Amino acid sequence: MTDQALVELAFAMLERSYVPYSHFPVGAALLCADGTVFTGCNVENAAYGSTICAERTALVKAVSEGRRDDFVRLAVAGRSEDYCWPCGSCRQMLYEFAPDLTVLVARGDGGFVTLPLRELLPHGFGPSSLN
Repeated sequence: MTDQALVELAFAMLERSYVPYSHFPVGAALLCADGTVFTGCNVENAAYGSTICAERTALVKAVSEGRRDDFVRLAVAGRSEDYCWPCGSCRQMLYEFAPDLTVLVARGDGGFVTLPLRELLPHGFGPSSLN
C-alpha cells in the first residue's frame, strides 16, 4: 500500500469520529507487514480522561485481533492547518508494540510528513527497558 493510500484511509475515518466536545476529528490507519490495515477514530467522552485517540483505537483493534509485532506504518490525519501529531500517550502506546514504526502525519489539506516513531519519542520506554 502506498503512503498516499494509507493517509487517505486515515482521512476517511474522520467521519466516524465522535467529537462533541473538542470538535476536532482525528483518523488513523495502521498498516501491518502483510498488508492488513486497522483503522481508528477518536472517541470522546464527557469524562474527558476517558477519551481515546484515533491512533490508540487502531492499535487496540489490531492487538485485540491478535496482532503484536508486525506494524510497519501508521497514518494520522486531521482537518487542521497544522500536522495532526500523535499525543504523548499515543506515542508511548505505539512504542510498546512498534518502536521502529514509520508515522505519516497529515494536515487538513492532505499534505503529510513521514517520520520514524523513534524521532517522535526519543529515548522511548518499552518492554526492553524493564530488563
